[in-house]
Amino acid sequence: MPREFSARLGAVESELRVLWLQAQAGDETAYRDVLGRIARLLRAYLRRRMGGWQDDVEDLVQECLLALHLQRASYDPTQPLSAWVYAISRHKLIDFWRRNRRYGALNDSIDDVDESLLAGDVTETTSHVDLARLLAVLPVAQRQAIELTKLEGLSVAEAASRIGMSEGAIRVQVHRGLKRLSQLVKVVI
Repeated sequence: MPREFSARLGAVESELRVLWLQAQAGDETAYRDVLGRIARLLRAYLRRRMGGWQDDVEDLVQECLLALHLQRASYDPTQPLSAWVYAISRHKLIDFWRRNRRYGALNDSIDDVDESLLAGDVTETTSHVDLARLLAVLPVAQRQAIELTKLEGLSVAEAASRIGMSEGAIRVQVHRGLKRLSQLVKVVI
């Protein structure tokens, strides 16, 4: 790391730390100033890590700032402020990825769908009928667990709370049900 960059980084850390400590002591001007500076740093930090999610950067910056505000008493003045700020923002980023992994990049935008490919009438196709027949063979618990997690797309926790089972029981029922379906399909083919 070049000395100039290292020196600049140290100066920024020192400035932020002084402002943060003043803000902790009740200086509202210092608080606004330090939050503005931290927000700029967070925008750059998050833009680099959020690739195709640039529209969500500002929302996540605001979440991070709110978390910093709520957790401000947890800052240890003997430690670098930037390490504390980035640790909190890293956790917020991880929470963001967890919230969006199920939907986000896995789905195409509705605007990108070719309307000519959409079905006009909703009728049961033979694959739906075949699937319904296969699922009907399974015990109720296995069928429900598969329908909720694999067909409706619910998480294991959501499925468990909907039918009153533990998450472990849902996982077991899905595993056993899929194994049984696999055996049934092999017999038919």
